[in-house]
Amino acid sequence: MKILVVGCGRMGAELAYRLFERGHEVCIIDNLEDSFRHLPPDFTGRIYEGEVLNYDVLHRGGIESCDAVAAVTNSDAINLVVAHIARERFKVKHVVARNFDPSYRELYELFNFQVISATGWAAQRLEEMIYHGEVRTVFSAGNGEVEVYEVTIPETWNGHSLAEILTDEVVPVSLTRAGKAMIPDSHTVLLTFDILHVSATLHGIQSFWKRILKGE
Repeated sequence: MKILVVGCGRMGAELAYRLFERGHEVCIIDNLEDSFRHLPPDFTGRIYEGEVLNYDVLHRGGIESCDAVAAVTNSDAINLVVAHIARERFKVKHVVARNFDPSYRELYELFNFQVISATGWAAQRLEEMIYHGEVRTVFSAGNGEVEVYEVTIPETWNGHSLAEILTDEVVPVSLTRAGKAMIPDSHTVLLTFDILHVSATLHGIQSFWKRILKGE
């Protein structure tokens, strides 16, 4: 995958390095040259210094051909604008953004962006969001220890019961089918393209999604 990371603070640097280690083509941009010191010395992805809201800078970062963009600066205004440009102007498939100030949370939700709060495990969560776009965070409680996720059921789980994929750390909240919502139970049979909302810990949603991917 070609991935553009906007913002090279600790979170952006960690995310860029994680993705680089997995063999992805990564470019990270920041408006301060000194920010790139957060990157490990063996990072050989592309780095570019420049104003991140400048179209020319975004083009040089390869935004027009990216599979994913992560806007993770310490400015919510910048993150919102970059995420909007990536999704609406360049039609980037996977767009995630860092929510730095909780007072901006409603704006992220208004624009329906995948968001992450400024917590210690943020880079890991961003990585999960980029890899698994079918799982979307719609509500975060506390410091993100428990979140409500929206999951689109793939064809491999058509006809399976909800009980087959639930764990102790994943609790069903609602299921929407053909525009009609219901409260599911463990016996509910899943259909392709059902929209399932679950409450889960980070570990819980990771295990949950691995089961779905394996089709077990």
